[in-house]
Amino acid sequence: MTSLIGISGSLRQGSFNTALLRAARDLLPDGTTLEVRSIAEIPLYNGDLEQRDGVPAAVTTLKEAIAAADGLLIATPEYNNSIPGVLKNTIDWLSRPASDIPRVFGAKPVALIGASPGPFGTVLGQNAWLPVFKTLGAQLWSGERLLVSRAREAIGEDGSLTDEKIRARLRVFLQGFSTFAQAS
Repeated sequence: MTSLIGISGSLRQGSFNTALLRAARDLLPDGTTLEVRSIAEIPLYNGDLEQRDGVPAAVTTLKEAIAAADGLLIATPEYNNSIPGVLKNTIDWLSRPASDIPRVFGAKPVALIGASPGPFGTVLGQNAWLPVFKTLGAQLWSGERLLVSRAREAIGEDGSLTDEKIRARLRVFLQGFSTFAQAS
C-alpha cells in the first residue's frame, strides 16, 4: 500500500487546486491512498512565536502526517507568476526546527500539480518550487507534468473535474507518482 498526503496551496472554498486534489483521490491506482489535508489553520510564520510557544499543533500534526507518508502531492496555484504565499508559509513552518527537515522532507517523494484560470496553467509556479524542495532534500518527481489551464472550463461549479482529457492525464500522472513513491 502506498500512502500519499495531499495539500492544496489555496484556502479559497471553491479552489481549483483543492478540486484537483479531490479528483486525484478518486483516480488513484489500486493500492494507493491519498489523504487530503488542509493548511487553513497554519499561522503566519513568526520566529518569535516559534521561540516563545514552539511549533503550533496544526503544523506538528501535518508534519507527522507527511513524515509517515510515502509521498507528498502538492496542488499549487500560481500567484504573480510564482509561489502562493500561504503554501510557502506552510512549507517554511514544516521545516521548523531545521533539525526536522531530514525526517519530514529528506528523500521524500514530492509531486507538483496545479490548476489556474489562465492560459498557461501553473508552469511558473511549479518551476518556482524546484529550488525550495531541492534545498529541503526532497525527491521531486519529474516523470510527468500536470498543468491545468483554463480551469473554469475543466472544473465544474460543484468542484468536479469534468474534462475527460485532464482526468486521463491525471490518472497517468498519479500512476507514475505512486510507482515513484513506492520505489523510493
